[in-house]
Amino acid sequence: MKHVSELLPATVEPKAITPIQKRLIETVERNVRCTTVPVRLYQHTVLCQTSLPYRDPGEDVRTWERTNGNVYLKVKAGEAFHPGERRYIPFGLPFGPKARLVLMHLNQRALINQNPRIEVEDSLTAFTRDVLGLGKNGRNVHAIKNQLARLQVSDISLAACYRDGDGDRAEVDRVNVIRGFDVWCPKDPRQRVLWSSTIDLSLDYYASLLSYAVPLVEAHIVALSHSSLALDIYSWLAQRLHRIPMNESVHVSWTALHGQFGQGYSGERGIRKFRQVFRVGLSQVLALYRDAKVVDEEEQRPVMVAQSGHSVWREQPAQGLTLCHSKPPVPPRLYPVL
Repeated sequence: MKHVSELLPATVEPKAITPIQKRLIETVERNVRCTTVPVRLYQHTVLCQTSLPYRDPGEDVRTWERTNGNVYLKVKAGEAFHPGERRYIPFGLPFGPKARLVLMHLNQRALINQNPRIEVEDSLTAFTRDVLGLGKNGRNVHAIKNQLARLQVSDISLAACYRDGDGDRAEVDRVNVIRGFDVWCPKDPRQRVLWSSTIDLSLDYYASLLSYAVPLVEAHIVALSHSSLALDIYSWLAQRLHRIPMNESVHVSWTALHGQFGQGYSGERGIRKFRQVFRVGLSQVLALYRDAKVVDEEEQRPVMVAQSGHSVWREQPAQGLTLCHSKPPVPPRLYPVL
C-alpha cells in the first residue's frame, strides 16, 4: 500500500508549474510561516457528507437529492419575482465551486456575528475581491452573484435519520437553509442576476449550524476553489478523520467513494475515470491538509481466469481508501456529529 501523498508529482521545472500547482505551493508555504490560528470558513456537516451538483445539470432538472449513511440532502430549484418584469423568473439549481464558496461564506458570517441575518452586499463583495482575488467586475463575479441567487431561491433541505436501540423507528430532523431575502434588481435590464442586500437563514438551519458546523481553513478552501470535487473531499476529510478513534482505521471502498463523489461517472470506463480524477483531487487536498492520514490501497495486478473455456486477463477492482485518526485542519469546535 502507498500513502496518497507519495502520488504527488515529483518536483518539476518552474516553467511547467500550472496556476493550480502554484496556488497550492504558495498556500503551503504561507501555512508553514503562519503562527496564528487560520481564518475559518464553515460548512454544515450534512454538506460535508453529501454534495451539491458539480456542474450545471440544466434548467430542466429542478430537484437534486443525495444520501450518505444517515444524512440526506434535497435541493429544489426555485424562482423569484422580478418587480420590473412583473413576473416570476425561474432559476436553476446551485452548482459548482462558487455555490460552495458562497454557502461557506454565509455560514461564516452567521456564526461570527451570531445572527441568522446576513448583510450580504458588502461582505460578499469583500470576500470575492480580497479572499478569492477576483476583480470587481467580470465573468467570475457574475457567476458568484448567479450562484447566490440560485441559493437564495432554492428550497434546500438537510435531514438526519436516527434509529432507536431496537431499530424499529426512524426520526427525521429536517431543516431548510434560507428563510427570506431582500432582493433588488440591477439597473441593466439585460442582466438577470438578482443581488441581495440581506439574507435570512432559517432559524432551524442557524440553530443546526451552531451545533453542526465543521470548521475549514479559508486559505485551503481558496486554494481548492477550482474544483468542486476537491472542495468536497477536503470537507469530508475535515469532518471525518478526527472522529475515528485513536489507533483505529476505517476502510472506504471505491464503490462507496463512487456513490458519494462519483456524480457523472457511470459504467465501467466511467468508474475507472472517476478513480483517476478522485486521486488527483485527493492529492491536492492532502498537499494542504498535511495531518490527514489517508492510505490508498493500490489496484491489484490483473489475474488470468478461465471464462467460457478460455483463459482471459481480468483486472481486479481497486480496494479503496483506509482512513486513520488525524488532527482536523483547524482546532475543532465542540459540536455533535450527525
